[in-house]
Amino acid sequence: MEELQKGSKKLLNAWAFYDWANSVYTLTIASSIFPIFYSALFLSEIKNVDAFGFEFKSTALITFVTAFTFLIVAITSPILSGIADYVGNKKSFMKFFCYMGGLGCIGLYWFSLEYIHLSLLFYFMGLLGYWGSLVFYNSYLPDIAFPEQQDAISAKGFSMGYIGSVLLLLFNLAMVMMPESFGFDVSVAPDVLTTGSATEIELATEAAKNSASVEAMRVSFITVGLWWILFSQYTFYILPKGVSNGQKVTKSIVFNGFKELKNVWKGLTSNLRLKRYLAAFFVFSMAVQTIMLVAVYFGEEEIAWADSSQKTVGLIISILIIQLVAIVGAILTSKASAKFGNVNTLIVLNAIWMGLCFYAYFMITPMDFYFAAGCVGFIMGGIQSLARSTYSKFLPETKDTTSYFSFYDVAEKIGIVIGMVIFATIDQISGSMRNAILFLFVFFLVGIVLLFRVPKTE
Repeated sequence: MEELQKGSKKLLNAWAFYDWANSVYTLTIASSIFPIFYSALFLSEIKNVDAFGFEFKSTALITFVTAFTFLIVAITSPILSGIADYVGNKKSFMKFFCYMGGLGCIGLYWFSLEYIHLSLLFYFMGLLGYWGSLVFYNSYLPDIAFPEQQDAISAKGFSMGYIGSVLLLLFNLAMVMMPESFGFDVSVAPDVLTTGSATEIELATEAAKNSASVEAMRVSFITVGLWWILFSQYTFYILPKGVSNGQKVTKSIVFNGFKELKNVWKGLTSNLRLKRYLAAFFVFSMAVQTIMLVAVYFGEEEIAWADSSQKTVGLIISILIIQLVAIVGAILTSKASAKFGNVNTLIVLNAIWMGLCFYAYFMITPMDFYFAAGCVGFIMGGIQSLARSTYSKFLPETKDTTSYFSFYDVAEKIGIVIGMVIFATIDQISGSMRNAILFLFVFFLVGIVLLFRVPKTE
């Protein structure tokens, strides 16, 4: 196929379409059904689990594993981006992580506390696959779009991701809430029906439906993996492969990524605006990503739901609110940045995040949680999209975009590791996620201060 020209509509849309493919991971696995499924595995009020020779609070364990995965991404992405730059085939690496992530999602079907280590391996694969593929996906942006196109196409990508992921979530939600309509077994044992009391039959019926709903959740993980792998094929077909020099990969090339990061770091000394923006991004992204990754676990544990059924429906409704409002938020943020400037818009978004940290500490009722979900959705898509395109705009003239975006991704991942470890530690020690989420207020405050220090011009 003939390679499309930079800035062409077809090329831009193909790039943005990967958001449609992979965003189902963040919505179903990271944000909604998997956290609910994970919580359902713990039937007692004491939600502890033995893993790796220690006893963990369940939410702290999954947070620590998430932090470890991001640490692996931070370490490996410079190596992989260095190889990709040399070989000129970052699309192959993007494919590798995409397929790893998709298979990890499918593997979650067998997630159980009995085989917790294998189960966490599948979770690890999905998370590593998603973020690993983004290293190369993000690095394509300045290659396929001109500076004046980048804000709009970045926002379009996020918007497509929200729409696609909501469509699949609605289907999965229908399976979970009405399992009998999708062929899942909700039958009650014959002896209970013939000899049990009305109360026993009612309890058995409810237990059967809950069991079927859990099975539907497992099947939803398979749908995510298949959606991700299949819809990514269009992006892979259209995106350019890159230019290969035909030479073999050697030891020096493997570690070339770290050398490139060192060169990027040196280059920052002559680009004060980019350097200061990266410092601000490192801090506020640390808090944003942590909140997004733990939001549903927080809602499941800290909000006073009437019963388990209301909890399941309520948590998924809150995620839908976030996704639908985020579409509007990403578009309005793009327009606001065009009028008021990227940095000024980011400052306002960080200020709103600060207020939400305080609000979250005092949330009790489902309505409190729904309101917070609406606010989070409005600013979530905007801050992610704008952060990515702002960095792209501030880059110097260079063909080595993968190294600069690798630096961006490493900064983001290390920030997430720090944020998640701090959050999990406070959660584990204090026994409350409220204390942990309140602490994130500090990161947004520091982020605002650092954004004010970003020069308006180079």
